[in-house]
Amino acid sequence: MSCEPWLCAEIAATKKANPIQNPEIAVAMIKKAQRPLLIVGSQIVERSMEGKQAIEFIIDFAKASKIPVVATAHMVGEFLKRGYTPASHLNAMEISQRVCDPTWMGLDGKGRPDLVMYVGMPYYMESLILCGLKHFASDLRTMTLDNMYHVHASWSFPNAGADVWANNLKVMISKFSDGGN
Repeated sequence: MSCEPWLCAEIAATKKANPIQNPEIAVAMIKKAQRPLLIVGSQIVERSMEGKQAIEFIIDFAKASKIPVVATAHMVGEFLKRGYTPASHLNAMEISQRVCDPTWMGLDGKGRPDLVMYVGMPYYMESLILCGLKHFASDLRTMTLDNMYHVHASWSFPNAGADVWANNLKVMISKFSDGGN
């Protein structure tokens, strides 16, 4: 698994994402967060692993972890078709600008997220969003759940195949499903 930007022209400067080498580490960081938020992009229905769409893994993860999900673009319909209602639906730029705003009180009005996770967006878009958050919301922690390394996140899984990605998500789901043991 590689910790180089998935797009070779992506330059991280001096601060690069910490690689998540083990899904249990991601689970520990998520559980430590007071107000995590998961933002899901449109490519989550275009990618498959183990014979099912990646959105199925994300729905299982969201249900197990009880983390609020923001569906971007037309994704709210995809979630609803599968019997899952996201906490909100906003376009990727709008929700990313909101989490960048230190005065925003979150989806429920109780406070700004302290950990924002991204998954399933076009790589170039997610990279630009994470770069903006890294520079303009430096107090906000970010994590990517994709199988492509994002240098601008706080934490990111290394580049890996669909089999490793599926395993990482299954481990994360199990750690939330069984009470964390």
